[in-house]
Amino acid sequence: MFKKLIFYTPEVFLIISVLYYWSLTAHTLNPMAIGLLALLIYQIIKKNITLGLIISSVFFCLSLVLILALFSELSEFNGITQDWNDLVIFGSIYLGINLILAGFMFFKYLKLKTTKN
Repeated sequence: MFKKLIFYTPEVFLIISVLYYWSLTAHTLNPMAIGLLALLIYQIIKKNITLGLIISSVFFCLSLVLILALFSELSEFNGITQDWNDLVIFGSIYLGINLILAGFMFFKYLKLKTTKN
């Protein structure tokens, strides 16, 4: 049971992130969030290896772009304030978790692909 839970950790994390994103938008019918949730639920159910590799690669690349956005946002502060500290701490933790889980997901599906062939 615990091993199965660890196997789906990246997908569950992405689902929680999408639900959080959806809660921050002003629209109940958010087609982007609905599409992402449908894609992730489909991935959990079907365990498509190719789709898993694509999702993890996109997840990793977007996390790298968000790191650049974090640096850009931090450069707009005039000094070190509490807001700057909060952004560094929470942004770094969130993006670090994103990168780790994206890598975990990529190697998980890569391993499945090599064992299947």
